[in-house]
Amino acid sequence: MAMPKLNQLPPPPPRIGMWEKGMWEPISTAQPAELDMSRTRELQKFMEYAGLYESGEVSLKRQEVLGRLDQIVKAWVKKVTEAKGYNEEMVEEANAVIFTFGSYRLGVNGPGADIDTLCVGPRHVTREEDFFGELQRMLAELPEVQELHPVPDAYVPVMKFKFDGVSIDLLYAKLGLWVIPDDLDLSVPTLLQDLDEKSVLSLNGSRVTDKILHMVPNVQNFQTTLRCIRYWAKQRGVYSNVAGFLGGINWAILVARICQLYPTALPSLLVSRFFKLYSQWRWPNPVLLCPIEGGSLVLPSWDPRRNFRDRNDLMPIITPVYPCTNSSYNVSSSTLCIMQQEFQRGNNICEAMDASVTGWNTLFERFLFFEAYKNYLQIDITARKDVDLMNWQGWVESRLRLLTSKIERDTRGMLQCHPHPGECLDKSKRFHRCYFMGLQRKPGVRAQEGGPFDIRFTVEEFKNMVGMYTFKKPGMWIGVCHIKRNNIPLFVFPGGVRPARPKRVARENGAAAEVDEAGDGKKRKIDDSITCHKLRKFDCVLGTKNTPLAVEAKLENSSITARCPIEDCSQSCLGNEGSFKFSPPVGASSSVSGSSSSTAVVVLASDIVPAPSVCQQGCSEEHDRFQDDAQSMGEVQQNFGEGTRVENEGVRQGVATGTDCSNIFRNDGGLEELEPTAPSSNVVSASYGAQKPLIKFNFTSLVRANC
Repeated sequence: MAMPKLNQLPPPPPRIGMWEKGMWEPISTAQPAELDMSRTRELQKFMEYAGLYESGEVSLKRQEVLGRLDQIVKAWVKKVTEAKGYNEEMVEEANAVIFTFGSYRLGVNGPGADIDTLCVGPRHVTREEDFFGELQRMLAELPEVQELHPVPDAYVPVMKFKFDGVSIDLLYAKLGLWVIPDDLDLSVPTLLQDLDEKSVLSLNGSRVTDKILHMVPNVQNFQTTLRCIRYWAKQRGVYSNVAGFLGGINWAILVARICQLYPTALPSLLVSRFFKLYSQWRWPNPVLLCPIEGGSLVLPSWDPRRNFRDRNDLMPIITPVYPCTNSSYNVSSSTLCIMQQEFQRGNNICEAMDASVTGWNTLFERFLFFEAYKNYLQIDITARKDVDLMNWQGWVESRLRLLTSKIERDTRGMLQCHPHPGECLDKSKRFHRCYFMGLQRKPGVRAQEGGPFDIRFTVEEFKNMVGMYTFKKPGMWIGVCHIKRNNIPLFVFPGGVRPARPKRVARENGAAAEVDEAGDGKKRKIDDSITCHKLRKFDCVLGTKNTPLAVEAKLENSSITARCPIEDCSQSCLGNEGSFKFSPPVGASSSVSGSSSSTAVVVLASDIVPAPSVCQQGCSEEHDRFQDDAQSMGEVQQNFGEGTRVENEGVRQGVATGTDCSNIFRNDGGLEELEPTAPSSNVVSASYGAQKPLIKFNFTSLVRANC
């Protein structure tokens, strides 16, 4: 039996005169400079060092797996044909063909990447009964097949599995032919006649891939550039069609367009121009590789002038074959905003590279998703068996993007959702998967404009929709909850260890320092002017970096009344006056000394609670930071017992008792520069009970956010 040529590139079309006939002229046809050649060599070395290329042995194994899969589908079609009562001649001629597409077909697959495959069968072999029926059963009986996971209800129905350790995504298309030839040419438009929508979508993957390879001026430069951009997108967390970002075919079209505009450029320059162009692109203007093709068949093509639904596309990236469709229909307002920020970051870094300020490492720095936001949604799913979990997981993943769109709808587009592009696995739990979404206000949305967001009904609507799964079985469960950054489970971090957050840099010589605190490449100023901290339950408390939270304090009816230390302060969030709840320990005698303008009082850490007040000033995004620090202060008492104390003595220090608390706040990052100090009877001027060894810690980062 002759093996199909599964990974052979199609013959390239003539390049002469190509650009004169095209829709656009190239921007530049200048020959590469020596600097471009040098940077391209550096880029290729970087990608090799990053392990983006697979070995020849692995490539050979992939070819063997594809050959074995081709034999299986041929045997399957013959078996189905015989079972349906066709004559012997028909059974003998029955055939199916395997095509590849995606990263494998484009020649940019890396180690461990899956292979996107398409099975093309005759008209009498159906998808529902035969592909997801008999073929699924045949694969399940093979010892080489593991993790068989059919997703028949997906937008493009797919069967996922591992064949001898190689991940396979298998689609199916039923043509209107009784016999499928081994040398079938999928580019012929008439093959689409009388096909169902799912078959057309399945065929488009392979047809689009071949068309892209035909339309780029230099396949090798295209492959190197695309491999680089794919790696960048994965590092920055924007590579996932399911999550609402872009998938392999989307990035391929974007890179191919750059190659068309700079046909003689080397990969280093193509990468730079990629970020420059798309950081300035005015979406929703579409990205096209060629004019939208018409056809004699009545198939819907992307046309916002005629199709109302196409007008809602936010980031249209149009496939170059008939019927031309938007390949990025999953993109939401939130994910588009995130990708635009990443394009701009990439452009800034490339400009810095042109000035020899930085290198390729900076461009490919990993985005620290679990340190970038203060609020997250955690989506947990469970099932009772492995098979049930795989089916349930496929269904939930295909619906996660709808949660993003529903949140945008119900918050009038003011709450931005950043879906984590992959699943998280808690090894301590069986049959369990976890997903996360980062939440924050959209850039430019002020706190008083949106107010607090209540998305409980949105979440319930999403859960009810997911619960309508046709093949749902007992034990299939989904839960969605809101968590803070400090409460993110440890299993999401490498090694189960939460990384220490970047240390903040103080103001030096009167100039506000800048810190890349979120790990997103953006430096933010740390100001030590009067700041406002809105707490989730208690509202606000005032203070300055070099002034205690309560300079003027007096004890009245077991409460401490504090006034802002700034004489001309007009901050309305405290009204110049507020109070702290104060409860002496049982059996302790209170003793207050000092002047009325600066009275130091020792209270339990858990008793430091800002009094309710109304914040009218419009606090910034850092509101909840103080709450995180206050929660950590309460942990001092939990860790060291009822004798733990915190003091505000009119200076920039607090005091806690214990033997060594230098690690208490390390992970939180709110309190820093902890220094053990010797016991001193002069540290406190008011106390309860006997003195204990004291540890000083710094309050400087309790007050950060500017109103």
